[in-house]
Order: sequence, then structure tokens, then C-alpha cells
Amino acid sequence: MTTVRHDPEGLYEVLSALDRPCCIVSSGGRAGATHHAPAPGSGTTLLAAVGPLAPQRLGSADFRRHHGVRHAYMAGAMAGGIASVELVTALARAGHLASFGSAGLPEDRIDQALGRLETDLGARHLPFACNLIHNPLAPAMEKACVDACLRHRVRCLEASAFVQLTPDLVRYRVSGLRRDPDTGVRAGHRLIAKVSHPQTAELFLRPAPHEIVADLTARGQISAEQAELARIMPMADDITAEADSGGHTDRRPLAVLLPALIRLRDRIAREHPHPNGVLVRIGAAGGIGSPHAMAAAFAMGAAYVVTGSVNQATTEAGTSPGVKRLLAQADLADCTMAPAADMFEQGVQVQVLARGTLFAGNATRLYRLYQAHTGLDDLPPDARHLLQERILRSPLERVVDECTAYLKDRLPDQLPRFERDPKHRMALVFRWYLAMASRWATSGQTERSRDWQIWCGPAMGAFNAWTAGSALAAPEHRQAATVAEHLLRGAAFHSRVSQLRLSGVCLPPSCTEYRLPPPGASPASAVPATRQAPT
Repeated sequence: MTTVRHDPEGLYEVLSALDRPCCIVSSGGRAGATHHAPAPGSGTTLLAAVGPLAPQRLGSADFRRHHGVRHAYMAGAMAGGIASVELVTALARAGHLASFGSAGLPEDRIDQALGRLETDLGARHLPFACNLIHNPLAPAMEKACVDACLRHRVRCLEASAFVQLTPDLVRYRVSGLRRDPDTGVRAGHRLIAKVSHPQTAELFLRPAPHEIVADLTARGQISAEQAELARIMPMADDITAEADSGGHTDRRPLAVLLPALIRLRDRIAREHPHPNGVLVRIGAAGGIGSPHAMAAAFAMGAAYVVTGSVNQATTEAGTSPGVKRLLAQADLADCTMAPAADMFEQGVQVQVLARGTLFAGNATRLYRLYQAHTGLDDLPPDARHLLQERILRSPLERVVDECTAYLKDRLPDQLPRFERDPKHRMALVFRWYLAMASRWATSGQTERSRDWQIWCGPAMGAFNAWTAGSALAAPEHRQAATVAEHLLRGAAFHSRVSQLRLSGVCLPPSCTEYRLPPPGASPASAVPATRQAPT
């Protein structure tokens, strides 16, 4: 006999049993829920039904197979090692893909981190990626990161901030191409490109530029066969549509950007079919901080989702406890834009946390000074005093000496311009503050806490609103794998609710919100035991 639950608690129990069907029925003039469709003549009428929707069925099955993960879920890279070895390892062991935040780190730290990941995860065939950020001012850093990835047999690269394809990015992709008797072309080096503009996406949807491939072949960095395969293989396996995110962002609405990239992908696929008969997958990032947002991204056609800001607040993130406490207090409106350290002169901005820090205002003042003056010697006395006493909190001469030492050690080819061009020297001194502000935050230097630069998008506020009053409200309970599992289970739950609503069913509000464990309960209490990812 079919048991029909009419009470809100019963409705929620049926809805939240994601591995079983949910049927909304009318019985005795009352709506209810059951796992079985009513039998003919039973006096119970079926109003709407949804099938099972386990979290591992969300998104693209091809993404899961290709990367060897349980879910179509990725934790994107956060620069400066905030997406730490510990974060990547925890998510990989739970069957999720995560990208190590190599951007801004010196070569020895990248090499050490990738060595640990190779030993801990690579030997067990668990998935992980490394970020490669485009740095047009320092191409040697890009080369060093690619060299480290090849040296430590990193099989997946997350490319970000690229506006053009570079020789080292192409070298990584093409040097992994092989002929495969079953699939046609095997991409031993997987590439996930993070973009916010269709023109950039098109670079990755098409094969590598012929002139770059020819030069790599001439230098002996790729084989003739790899060069031939590069003519037919798209640069990327996956392209992430990056919407309103923390850090570098164009703040594009995901509802506009994602469909545009999917249409572009489909058009190019018709013109130039993939040699393996598959499609480049399009994922979604930016604003993914709640199950509702994640469900919406999958409903719009995202093959996978990428989280960012919410991972910075997890226990495994490579940033300070003070930063995590500030992030846990963030509201939807607590983000603002500020000048970026890496492209300061061009006026490029990053999205940062406004609550609890004066960084955004100080950085904006620096950019205005840069626009208005020809060099440090041109600064009026009041501006010079403000700069040394309230922003840099150090004599200008000392900061100039630090910049000189940095260039001598890391970028000696840029030192002559620094010494002869006062405008450029002023820019690098101001960039010193922007770069140090992020380091003060990650290291937790309390004496500079008002200057902390914390990259953050509105997803953080949405996550805090969702977890308020639950076991996940406290920063010390936000384990990365637990956060991922609850977001995915919540997304599956809300996807089923949406399907029922589209069928015209009106459900009580008390049973249509995914419930997190209450305070005092284990944060993972509603999450099934995780399994290792398939090899």
C-alpha cells in the first residue's frame, strides 16, 4: 500500500530522498507526497512527479568521466596558494576536482606544492589541476609554471586571465596529444579555460595558432605528429564562463554569458567537428554560493560548476583565520571593486571584500595619484604624507629599495626602466602596496589588518545567508568537501522542487528549502559517506 505524506515534514522527507522518485498526489481532497505513483482506481490522483536525482547526476557525465570525478563540480584556483595543497587534496579525496592556486607564488613554492600533490594524489590517480595565470608583464613566470607542471606530471591545467594564446600554454596542451585507436586523439594534458568574453572563448574552442605550433616544432618542444594533431584538436576540453566572481572579474551576469558561450560552442562545433566526436564542455563560475545558484546554473545548461569565494572560507584554504572570520560575516552588498596589482597601470580592477578593511579606498587613492602625477617627486607634501603615514606606513625610499631588490632577484630585465622612468617607478611602488596587502591577509598580519586585500564575490554573502543558523555557520566547521557535498545535494533538491513547480504544483514553503544540519550537529551529518573517485 502506498503511504501518502500530507504534513510538511513528510513532504520534505519525500522530496529530500534524492535517490527515490517523488510523486505529488491528491488524496481525499488533500495534497500529499509519496515515492510511488498511485494505482488506477485507488482514489488517489497523480498531480506531478519527478524522478530520482542524485547529486552525482547533475551536469555532464562526460565531464565526470574525463576528469575521473564523482561530481560535475570544481573548486577554482585562488591565487597566492589560497587554493592550497590541503584544499586540493581534501576535495580530490572526496572525488571532486580542485585547482591549486599557483598565481603569484615563486617558482620554488609552486615546485614544492606540485611535488606534494604528485606524491599524495597523482600516485593514486586522484584528480587535481594547477592554475596557470597569464602574466604579459612577466612571461618567464608563465614558463616556469608550465615547466613545473610538466616536471610533476600534472594532467590538468586551469588557464585564467588569458586574452591571447601564448607559446607556453600551447606547449603544455600540444605536448600531451597522442593518437588513440579508439577515440582518435588523446589529450594527455587536459585544459580548462576560464573566460568572461566570447572572443576569448573562441581562442580555446579552436585549434592552437599555426604559427605558434610551427615555432614549437622547430624548437623541438613538440613532435611532428603532435603538431599535426594540434591542427584538428581544440585548445581546451572545458571552458568556464566566469561571471560575477571574486578577484579579476568583468562582473558579467551568468544568465547572459553562459548561454552566449554555449551558442558559440555549438556554432564552431558545426563548422569544425571535434576529432573525437565530442563537444567542448561549457561550465559556470561566479556567484555560485548557494544550492539555488548551482541548480540555476545546471538548469541553464552548465556542464559543470566552479566555486571560488566560498572555498576561501573553508578550513583547508591557505589564508589566515582572521580572513575567514571576516568572510563568514560578509553580506551580499559587502563587495567592491579596487585597482588590481598585476595590471594597475591599465586601470584593471578586482572585486574584494569591503567589510572590515580599508584596502579598496586606499588602493583607489593610489590610482588617482598615479593618474594625476608624473612621479613620486611630483607628489605634493600632503599627498606624500598621506602615502607614507596612512597607506604605505613606510618611508618611500624604503619601499623603492624593496622594489629594486625584487626586480634584481626576479625580473632583472625590468630594472632599467624602473630606474629611468619616474612614472613607472611610482606605479611599481604603488603596486608594492597592492601586492603586500594580499600577503598581509593570507599570513594574518594583525598590525596591517585594516589593509588586508581579500578577493571576494557576492557568492560569499549568499553562502553566509544560506548557512546562517546551521552547523556550517562557524568558519571552523566549513570543511571544503562538506561544503561541496551540501551545495550539490541542495542543488539536486532544489532542481526537483523547481520541476514540480513548473508542473503547476504549489508546495508549502516550509518543505521547499534544503535543510543543513543544525548548530551542534556534525556538519557532515546529512552527507553520505564519500567514496574515492574512479581511476
